[in-house]
Amino acid sequence: MTTTPTVPLVIAGRVAGRASVDWPTVGVAVLVYSAFLLVTWNYAWLPWWIVLPLGAMTVALHGSLQHEATHGYPTKWEWVNSLIVGWPLWLWLAYFEYRNRHRLHHIDLHLTDPRIDPESNYLTPEMLAKMWPAHRVLRRAVGTLGGRMLIGPAYFAFNTWRNAFKELRAGEPDAIKAWGWHAVGVAVVLYWVMGVCGIPFWAYVLFFAYPGTSLTVLRSFAEHWAVEDPEQRTVICEAGWFWSALFLNNNLHKAHHDAPGDPWHKRPAKYRMERERLLSLNGGYLIPGYGVQFAKYFFRAKEPIQHPFIHGTITNG
Repeated sequence: MTTTPTVPLVIAGRVAGRASVDWPTVGVAVLVYSAFLLVTWNYAWLPWWIVLPLGAMTVALHGSLQHEATHGYPTKWEWVNSLIVGWPLWLWLAYFEYRNRHRLHHIDLHLTDPRIDPESNYLTPEMLAKMWPAHRVLRRAVGTLGGRMLIGPAYFAFNTWRNAFKELRAGEPDAIKAWGWHAVGVAVVLYWVMGVCGIPFWAYVLFFAYPGTSLTVLRSFAEHWAVEDPEQRTVICEAGWFWSALFLNNNLHKAHHDAPGDPWHKRPAKYRMERERLLSLNGGYLIPGYGVQFAKYFFRAKEPIQHPFIHGTITNG
């Protein structure tokens, strides 16, 4: 379902007493769109080895900006935030769809539960049994960091579109709104990219959308793991300045789940003040940077894809 879940307002980020505009987040939006316009406009004379990293980082940073918007930034007006961040630079995911599902993900009691948490990396035994053998092989490949970054964007896009097709065919109003606006946004982005800048569709996917998504799913690879205590399910990744900036400090993920209404730029200082408390809460689930994740998990899974203690499927009946 794409219906907006009923969650506490702090989960969505609409915190009483907040300033009307968060200017650092506005600055990120200006940076993202300026970079996007400059790189795409100058695509014809830039070498591919310049376009690829710039395109990937721009799209990934835009994804981080969209994440902040799901929590009520950069303004207190949701329609303004949607207008600012809702342009689908990575093409495959509708912003309204992502916003609704991400807020559901922030009900920490249900973190990692594949029946409820739409961002869970796990499956129930029932879900796994229903998969075709080739699908199970593919899903296990996506469980490695290398597979997640190389195959994951196509895999996640296909699943998203398949679910969207089912919802649209059923006539669900929220799905019609989300994907209708998405179609308009994609048309505008591709008009600029292909019609104005002369970038072939395949080149935009190869140099911008796909690698930008790959960087984003790197961040989410180890954000959560399945343990009994919900407080201990969320990681802290003490990354360097580059990854922290690209992910808008969402690598300090336990700090984010602890106070989802806080803006990204206040998270590091708060984390330094509360580091011991947060590590105590999450049971010491700490990863010292993304280099460690590459070294340990690029060719092997971090953990099994079957959820260790949740079984069965919740029905809507």
